[in-house]
Amino acid sequence: MILHYKNYQFDLRSPLDISIALHEGEQLNCYYAPPFRTEAFVSGNFIGDIKEGGLLNYKNVFFNPHGNGTHTECYAHISDTDLTINKALKQFHFLSQLITISPEVLDNGDRIITKSQLEGKLNSDIEAIIIRTTPNAEEKLIKNYNKTNPPYVEAACATYLREQNINHLLIDLPSVDKEVDGGKLAAHHAFWNIPENPRKNATITELIFVPDSNADGIYLLNLQIASFEMDVTPSKPVIYSALSVKQPYN
Repeated sequence: MILHYKNYQFDLRSPLDISIALHEGEQLNCYYAPPFRTEAFVSGNFIGDIKEGGLLNYKNVFFNPHGNGTHTECYAHISDTDLTINKALKQFHFLSQLITISPEVLDNGDRIITKSQLEGKLNSDIEAIIIRTTPNAEEKLIKNYNKTNPPYVEAACATYLREQNINHLLIDLPSVDKEVDGGKLAAHHAFWNIPENPRKNATITELIFVPDSNADGIYLLNLQIASFEMDVTPSKPVIYSALSVKQPYN
């Protein structure tokens, strides 16, 4: 099936899931979250695990959306508000652009994504940006990021994205902010424009993974979420490459 959207064509028969699945065993972890795990429900003689002799699988699930896998958050993540991600995100298809960035290294060893790395590279039509960082090994699927000071987004870059009307930021890192920053959360604040004028419909999706086999360019993004009335939800962003495009940059 071919979809026409904003002068582009997309083949819906060729999706690419860029989420990282929640699973037990060796798994992704950041911010010291307890590991993702499942546990069979037990009540009397009933056990919800076929492998343990039960008639069916009926399990409890334990996880932290921010620390165990791909997740999408709204500005309630850093604000005292009744808004939830389920209320904030009401549209799910967006014209997006995938850009690969090698973070710049500062004198203190921090690796950051800067405004200058994106200036002049964004298509004027896009509603979402997908940032793939290098190196891009499949280790990202099971990496333990704790105490590693991963790369992050400088506040000026987050402000620039907001000013370019980018409403949805997706990135393959644990956070758009530094692992330990004294509680500043500067990039989160800048992207959501908090406290000045919070962008209620804007989202940040972290811990994605985009294989190197997918070239930078224009994609249709389907940002799938679970209906959690929280600041965050596990999510499943799926992208479709463009079959035909107009000029990619202004």
